[in-house]
Amino acid sequence: MAVEEPLEHWLAGSAELLRLLLESISIVCVALGLLIILGQAYRERRQHARSARPFNRIRLTFGSWLSLALEFQLAADIVATTTAPSNENLIKLAVVAVIRTFLNVFLAREVEEERQEEERLLKERRDERSAEFSKDPSP
Repeated sequence: MAVEEPLEHWLAGSAELLRLLLESISIVCVALGLLIILGQAYRERRQHARSARPFNRIRLTFGSWLSLALEFQLAADIVATTTAPSNENLIKLAVVAVIRTFLNVFLAREVEEERQEEERLLKERRDERSAEFSKDPSP
């Protein structure tokens, strides 16, 4: 029993440090995502929004960063729950898991739809350019 108490104390302390690290990484993900989308918005503004749907691209980029942050938050909650499995921790873990799952499902769907829409718009632009080129009666 004398060996178990220091080991439990060490594991609890290590788990707490790991939880804090994971939560910190989650915060960094949100901050990085914010900085990246601010840069995207600035570039879109300077280029006079050449993209057909700049807001959607920015929103999906930030959503991806939020999803990543939720992954780290979920990991932090799992660590907290394994060391102190209280009802509050279990509920928090379940809520984060549900939010993360729904966010990932809808985000993946929107990213795919946005990719298809971008491909469609690019194809339309190419078709318009080729039609203009074929009409040009160059000597």
